[in-house]
Amino acid sequence: MDNKLEKIRHSASHVLAQAVLEFFPDAKLAIGPAIEDGFYYDFDLGSKTFSEDDLGKIEAKMHEIIKQDQKIEHYLRDADASIKYIKSKKQPYKSEMAQDLKAQGEKELSFYKMVNKDGKAKFVDLCAGPHVESTKEIGAVKLLRVAGAYWRGDEKNKMLQRIYGTAFTKQSELDDYLKMLEEAKKRDHRKLGQELDLFHIDEVVGLGLPLWHPKGALLWRIIEDFWYHEHLKVGYNLVRTPHIGNKTLWETSGHWGFYNESMYPPIEASQSLKESQGKEKVKDPETYLLKPMNCPFHLRIYKNRLHSYREFPLRWAECGTVYRFEKKGELSGLTRVRGFTQDDAHIICRADQVEDELGRVIDFILFIYQSFGFKIEDINVYLSVRDPENNKYAGSEEGWKFTEGVLEKVAKQKGLSFQKDIGGAVFYGPKLDFKIKDAIGREWQCSTLQFDFNLPSRFDIKFTNNEGQDEQPYMLHRALFGSFERFIGLLIEHYGGAFPTWLAPVQVQIVTVKDECVEFAKGLANEFSLHGIRVAVDDSNETVGKKIREAESMRVPYMLVIGEKEMASNDLQVRIRGQKEVEQFSKEKFIERLKREIMARN
Repeated sequence: MDNKLEKIRHSASHVLAQAVLEFFPDAKLAIGPAIEDGFYYDFDLGSKTFSEDDLGKIEAKMHEIIKQDQKIEHYLRDADASIKYIKSKKQPYKSEMAQDLKAQGEKELSFYKMVNKDGKAKFVDLCAGPHVESTKEIGAVKLLRVAGAYWRGDEKNKMLQRIYGTAFTKQSELDDYLKMLEEAKKRDHRKLGQELDLFHIDEVVGLGLPLWHPKGALLWRIIEDFWYHEHLKVGYNLVRTPHIGNKTLWETSGHWGFYNESMYPPIEASQSLKESQGKEKVKDPETYLLKPMNCPFHLRIYKNRLHSYREFPLRWAECGTVYRFEKKGELSGLTRVRGFTQDDAHIICRADQVEDELGRVIDFILFIYQSFGFKIEDINVYLSVRDPENNKYAGSEEGWKFTEGVLEKVAKQKGLSFQKDIGGAVFYGPKLDFKIKDAIGREWQCSTLQFDFNLPSRFDIKFTNNEGQDEQPYMLHRALFGSFERFIGLLIEHYGGAFPTWLAPVQVQIVTVKDECVEFAKGLANEFSLHGIRVAVDDSNETVGKKIREAESMRVPYMLVIGEKEMASNDLQVRIRGQKEVEQFSKEKFIERLKREIMARN
């Protein structure tokens, strides 16, 4: 977001707060920042709630305020006087923020006021800015929705009401954005997941834990089979590890101390559920944790025997399900879940192999994106390094400088256009993050490539070098999809559910005109299946028109309607997705076409 747009949107959030106070003068104000695609403001209305009618009235009032050309003026005020002033306005959230700023050593606090042409202040807010100079500069605004938000993001605090909106320099830009939002609603993977019968999330099973239906599970298997095939082709070996690990494992890896905010509480595995409900407690309980990552297990596989420098590089891959703590309010479809399958791999190599292996992984990541129809220009790359002012990182200064330097060097050699993300590194090393833009331009973390010098040391892994001495190898962590769940969610939205032929769970839908055609249709389906083509037969008692509409709604690439005429001919009348005209193919030519598309991943 450019600086001008940030100022416009931040200023729009103040206009929103002023408008809300016009209708709800007792509203308590929290925060109102600019965000990537707009702005929001959090309010406490006590027992009241915003309605859709309220949003309409508030937006109309915002337009009125913008037309008034109110000046937005900045001033500083002594911290104690500021706190006294805010308390007089009965704004507890602002008061808490002001007192926190004073405790952090601020002598003066920053305010912005909106002043009408008569010189009277219409709205005053504790705020660091930035803002435009006048409301007239805001341009076009639109309120979008109301959502719940805990004060300061803490579930222990009160739930506030958050109004989201967006703003642009001119109306045409806003109109384009709203059109994009409408298109995004149609592509929303949560909506399409239900409509296409792919998956759902069941509260009885648990939030953030998707259930995959037959078509969704088949889509997953198609993607996973491709993943395995490509990995074996380029020199990876497969490993498998359990879902839980002893507490000692996570203490050794450092996750127990550095990653505990994303981990679930320990499981006591030394007694059964029935035994744990009794009065007696185990004196020395055997404690396990759900795994948030696969890497410690792979290192324990490595330590199972001695290794020579001649074996390297070792490339070990696993589609392993991991579990990470997510707050209930932050869960979202497949893109933010609590249990997900990571397409993980760890490369253990010598120092002289590191640059080549990093380069190979970058090439593999880009190949994967292109294979699934993503354009390289729609992928943003971030070089995530440590924040030297933060102590959340393990390892030595020397190790961090070396690994960050090598990763940046290889990224440049590969021609990657990247931004530096200071503080974005994981606790054991720097990384390259590859983020895909979704249908409305939001970025989602998918592929990651991490250069680790810490875990090999923590697990004391060694190999015998060419001089017969013990040496510590390096370790690369990488995931191509990131997680199957998120990647499939993005694929659903990317294609709007209309998957290319090679990915479609059903590639050909056969529709029968009447019962006499069913046996022929099933024989045709069997013939297609022998050629590796995924086919379904709709022989229900519904009308032909309804069957056709159903196949179209399921976005099947090809549809065949089988009646007496088709049974008497070797030619097939083929309905192609997105095409109005029906095309005629011989059975052999149609099968050849499908096989070519599947082979070419079209």
